[in-house]
Amino acid sequence: MVVGKVRPLADALRDLVRNGDTVFLGGFGHAVPFAAGHELIRQGRKRLTLCRSGADILFDQMIAAGCAEKLIVGWIGNPGIGLAHGFRRALARHDVELEEWTNFTLVLRLHAAALGVPYLPTRVMGEGDVANAAGRVRHIEDPFGGGPLTAVPALAPDVAIVHAQRADPDGNVQMWGVIGDTVAGALASRRIVVTVEEVTTREIVREDPNRTIIPGYRVDAVCHEPWGAHPSYMQGFYTRDDAFYRTYDELSRTEEGLAQYLAENVIEVPDRARYTGRLRLDHLAVGGPPAPPIRYGFERP
Repeated sequence: MVVGKVRPLADALRDLVRNGDTVFLGGFGHAVPFAAGHELIRQGRKRLTLCRSGADILFDQMIAAGCAEKLIVGWIGNPGIGLAHGFRRALARHDVELEEWTNFTLVLRLHAAALGVPYLPTRVMGEGDVANAAGRVRHIEDPFGGGPLTAVPALAPDVAIVHAQRADPDGNVQMWGVIGDTVAGALASRRIVVTVEEVTTREIVREDPNRTIIPGYRVDAVCHEPWGAHPSYMQGFYTRDDAFYRTYDELSRTEEGLAQYLAENVIEVPDRARYTGRLRLDHLAVGGPPAPPIRYGFERP
């Protein structure tokens, strides 16, 4: 029997994500936590501030569902396709507040919080529209005589939600492939919920420790959610569902089309197992065992 920090996703989010929270959603084209985002929609979360450097259609869906009141992002859209139509409509109606940063400076903000410092200095954001619009940077002088710098403030979300390939019952999270700002966002946050393709053993994690991106003592809950990143891809498990992103672009061009999609595929679908059962996803699966352990040369025979 699996013990430790493994919990059903609905229970974990009900306990750990509260209305009004600032929520970091991990992933960068890869490993986007769609299963968790959909569960937050079903639970009717409100007044969330969503943050990530490169935001995608999960943000678009949560905005359209009325979950978000503010975004802190470097970019938002339908990756590889075009615009985030639900976001654009909400912004035009002033239903959502937008705080823009560059992708790099948003990662710096998260990294500052992970380090426990109030800001980090950088040579970017000294001038330009984004710096002026953000309104929160401070121009400082290098105390060691290196000239002018810009200080970007730390960003510490209330909770991070990330998806990864696997974790053990203690919450040690292993991930490989494109990680993006997932580690920075998770370690910057006060609480961490992780969804995974598989819950593995402590022995497997210890056999290949360099894949561990988040230590178990920082993780509050581990939730077993196969296909939890669909339609984004999960290296070693399934590829990106390009057809879905194209279809989403068409249906989300109208408010009615996006509302119908959310009703039929998110709100009225009780969990991820039922979601995947409605779709034909076998053609996206990647065969073979995922990421065999690296041999370091000190293993016992």
